[in-house]
Amino acid sequence: MVKIGVLALQGDFAEHKAMLERLGAEAVEVRKTEQLEGLDGLILPGGESSTVGKLLEAFNLLQPIRDLIQGGLPTLATCAGLVLLARDATEKRGPLIGTMDIQVSRNAFGRQVDSFETDLAVPAL
Repeated sequence: MVKIGVLALQGDFAEHKAMLERLGAEAVEVRKTEQLEGLDGLILPGGESSTVGKLLEAFNLLQPIRDLIQGGLPTLATCAGLVLLARDATEKRGPLIGTMDIQVSRNAFGRQVDSFETDLAVPAL
């Protein structure tokens, strides 16, 4: 069985884990370095990138994840996960994994707590 880790420090990791399980994979919530052992792949989910970066450092996961990715571990990143993979960010608000040769501009629309959804009427549609 394929064993995929889902970084589970903050953000929408539960949705990624549930989908992996529906697909028949063994999904591992990654919060400690020992949970990185034996993975066939890794998912870096959305969340708040500066918070996740700081938690990666606090839990001593930043360098081990960086090493695994640089060593060829297949990695999928969504939203904030992609920000974390960037080598550079326009605003320095936390550490980055830095394994992808891109520069990102972090969300300039405010904090996630201020995010919302609404229905819009678009006459052209």
